[in-house]
Amino acid sequence: MMKGQGGQSCPHPTVLPSYRPTVLPSRFHGMPGEPLTERQLRVLEAVVQTYIETAEPAGSQTIASRFGLGVSPATIRNAMSELEDKGFLYHPHTSAGRIPTDRAYRLYVDNLMQLSPPSHEEQNTIRQGLPQARNELEEILRKAAQVLSVLTQELGVAVAPALDSLVLERLELVQVGSDRLLLVFNLRSGVVRTIFVQVPVTIPAEVVHRVTGILNERLSGLTLKEIRTTLGDRLRDADHSESGGRLLNIFIEEGDDIFDLAGDQGQILLGTAQMLVDQPEFSSNSRMRDLLDLTERRDLLRKALEDRRGGGLNISIGAENRDARLTDFTLVTSSYRAGNVTGVIGVLGPTRMPYEKIIGLVTHTTSLVEGLLE
Repeated sequence: MMKGQGGQSCPHPTVLPSYRPTVLPSRFHGMPGEPLTERQLRVLEAVVQTYIETAEPAGSQTIASRFGLGVSPATIRNAMSELEDKGFLYHPHTSAGRIPTDRAYRLYVDNLMQLSPPSHEEQNTIRQGLPQARNELEEILRKAAQVLSVLTQELGVAVAPALDSLVLERLELVQVGSDRLLLVFNLRSGVVRTIFVQVPVTIPAEVVHRVTGILNERLSGLTLKEIRTTLGDRLRDADHSESGGRLLNIFIEEGDDIFDLAGDQGQILLGTAQMLVDQPEFSSNSRMRDLLDLTERRDLLRKALEDRRGGGLNISIGAENRDARLTDFTLVTSSYRAGNVTGVIGVLGPTRMPYEKIIGLVTHTTSLVEGLLE
């Protein structure tokens, strides 16, 4: 028996399914239309699976003894050499084995792997890790990122929706001084934000109460973006008293700023990075520093994740990531949608990850989060 990722035992030998020769898109090979043979595909899959499970370069003897390929180690070695020439494997100087390249992982994900749905135990863990009832959106997403970190041994990530798309449920105005009001935004999905509104003179409490009612009557049920574009028409002549009209005019004249929470473009929520710390890829001090820097750079992660809203399942491997600081990482994400609320849930980890398992966990978690948001 052979120990795999997470200490699980792998059967010996593993018999892989057969494949027809596959003509790959141009990004998978140097010569247009050049096919990979069935043998090359089977060897490539065996190398990828072995490296994912052991974090050690895969040699021909290991592949021959572990997988039922029906060919000699010498034949496997030749196939590995051919795959290296095509850019699917590379050969570390310190080892006789091969390691998959980003191109190999992409081929594996797109053409070779068999998706593994979460087990009943994993599904129960996800359900128990998420809030048991409708809750504040950001708390739901925080819990989702945490449970994905635990189950995948990677870094769980989640992006809250951009506030511009959220519907205003209720506004509250609270006097906090002679020249300031606290404006409380109660947005759909349990999101709450507050800002201060400056007023030139003291506004009587009964006027503040009356204007609060007008704002709620005319603005609730709209998104913040809709409010900004129609605010003047909705509030003009809504209160004919001098003090009420003065307060409403502040909202009309400064509405673009008051109702613009664009600075909150979607909070980035992370699970625990401790799971990644234990991965062999981060055993050196320099790689550990890179990882810690990445978890602190929320702007970097936000930029990498923002484009994935509404895009369903998205997997970017190594150099496929636009930012060079993510070239050693894979991002597996799935977008969630509930009404006009959209965001992203997923995991970040080294390119060596059990893709078939992680994809199933991410998509299942996303489905449960959507159910809690509806």
